[in-house]
Amino acid sequence: QENEIKLLTAEIERLKNFGCLGVSPSLEGLRDENAKLKYRLNFLRKSLQEERSKTAKSMININSCLQEIFGAAIQAAYPDLENPPLVVTPSQQPKFGDYQCNSAMGITQILLKTKEQKVSPREIAEKISKNIPANECIEKVEIAGPGFINVHLRKDFVSKQLSSLLMNGVQPPAVGKRKKVVVDFSSPNIAKEMHVGHLRSTIIGESMCRLFEFAGYDVLRLNHLGDWGTQFGMLIAHLQDKFPDYLTVSPPIGDLQAFYKESKRRFDTEEEFKKRAYQCVVLLQSKNPDFIKAWELICDVSRKEFQKIYSCLDITLIERGESFYQEMMKDVVKEFEDKGFVQVDDGRKIVFVPGFPVPLTIMKSDGGYTYDTSDLAALRHRLYEEKADILIYVVDSGQSVHLQTVFAAGQMIGWYDPKVTRVAHAAFGVVLGEDKKKFKTRSGDTVRLIDLLEEGLKRAMDKLKDKERDKVLTEEELKAAQTSVAFGCIKYADLSHNRLNDYVFSFDKMLDDRGNTAAYLLYAFTRIRAIARLANVDEQMLRKAAGEEVLILDHEKEWKLGKCILRFPEILQKILEDLLLHTLCDYLYELATTFTEFYDNCYCVEKDRQSGE
Repeated sequence: QENEIKLLTAEIERLKNFGCLGVSPSLEGLRDENAKLKYRLNFLRKSLQEERSKTAKSMININSCLQEIFGAAIQAAYPDLENPPLVVTPSQQPKFGDYQCNSAMGITQILLKTKEQKVSPREIAEKISKNIPANECIEKVEIAGPGFINVHLRKDFVSKQLSSLLMNGVQPPAVGKRKKVVVDFSSPNIAKEMHVGHLRSTIIGESMCRLFEFAGYDVLRLNHLGDWGTQFGMLIAHLQDKFPDYLTVSPPIGDLQAFYKESKRRFDTEEEFKKRAYQCVVLLQSKNPDFIKAWELICDVSRKEFQKIYSCLDITLIERGESFYQEMMKDVVKEFEDKGFVQVDDGRKIVFVPGFPVPLTIMKSDGGYTYDTSDLAALRHRLYEEKADILIYVVDSGQSVHLQTVFAAGQMIGWYDPKVTRVAHAAFGVVLGEDKKKFKTRSGDTVRLIDLLEEGLKRAMDKLKDKERDKVLTEEELKAAQTSVAFGCIKYADLSHNRLNDYVFSFDKMLDDRGNTAAYLLYAFTRIRAIARLANVDEQMLRKAAGEEVLILDHEKEWKLGKCILRFPEILQKILEDLLLHTLCDYLYELATTFTEFYDNCYCVEKDRQSGE
């Protein structure tokens, strides 16, 4: 932007001279051009100002600042080294300072390999330390052990950052150009109920969307519903038999799951019905209006059921199922054919992707399309039409090879360059029961998600009544507490585990108010609010104080809490890169326990025994 401003300013000067010399054939045209340039210049200046003011109010990523400082020190100490290792991490123990730079060991190895120089890491650490440039954040550095550089932060620097945070609120570091992120998550199948397997994709996907929105990205949340395919043939044939007047009278399908099972049983056992089901598929795919109406009716029943769950868990999604991409599939097949990637195998059109043993089938021998085709069409649409800079698929680990093959095919045909566009599979493990086996009901069925949420509500209410909350809260407050605890605990239990691992679903652990659980965090949060309420301090008073007074961090627990609060941008940066949200949960738990230590050691509020004030 700064460069463009310089160029525009020069161009405006040039046009001025033209006008003065009377050279321009059309003075009017020149004025127009001048006005346009000035408008663009003002727009750029304003946007640069906004960016700067936002950056000034944003939280500073201390780890990134230290990396810049140590990067400069290493460059000054060893100017000939290309891409030297830069390792800065928070210290695990306070006696080793606040952060640690552990680059010396790596540099020792590089010097030995590339220059055959044998230098001790400690000597390298000393040389780096001597070259640290002037900065506002480091108080002192110490060299420990084989060559660790322990960094002690300046108290006035931390105090200044905390005051700025109080005055400006929690502003994430600016992201620069506003990138577009498309997140594909939840994605249940029409005519089947959402089960516990959909829980993880829904919770993790929603949380990732909120994360990117918070960090200033433009986010599109997509629900890639299974709303097309051969199963609709048997569902429509069964609908015609059970509700022959479905075109005029809305069919009262109460239990879609039972309806699906019934049609599947008939499909498997009745030959005549099976033939009709296939004919229904053909008529649906040829867009016969009566069959489209039947399909829409079935989809609507499902949609209402899904929405109950999305409303409970506060999930926002745009529906864009497989049917949305139907018209695009023939173009995808043609593009692969035109570029010579298609082989014909037993009537099927297949595409081999280098590095993947199983080919993609983009057209069946009967001319029908497959999941491979619709996933390729969806990928292309998201890249070309939605212009996604980042594309995230929140889908279980079992789909890993399939998705990686689809992504590689997209690269092979030239749809995107992974150096420019990030296309990622945020995989996750399965939900296990307490017996460490796949989570099932007693009868061996998959657990319905709606039953699970209702059980959570019941248990949360029992817990609240155990603690006699029903005696002090109004009915409305009790209901709000019940939903916050139930759904908060279910979400947090999922998010606090590394998504790549399987996790054991246990209501008892979720609702425990000790340890890294939502119940404990809700308790810690309530406690903090209670202190502010008792002390009769509001945010405006705190902001005013932060602007006028210096925050003194004398007590070790204050110092610990101050540094912990300021680590938030580092955590944010990490999870935006690796999409592992349990890191944020671990951080919040650490923040809550650090606050509790501070609260136990440094009283914020005391009551006067005589007056009760």
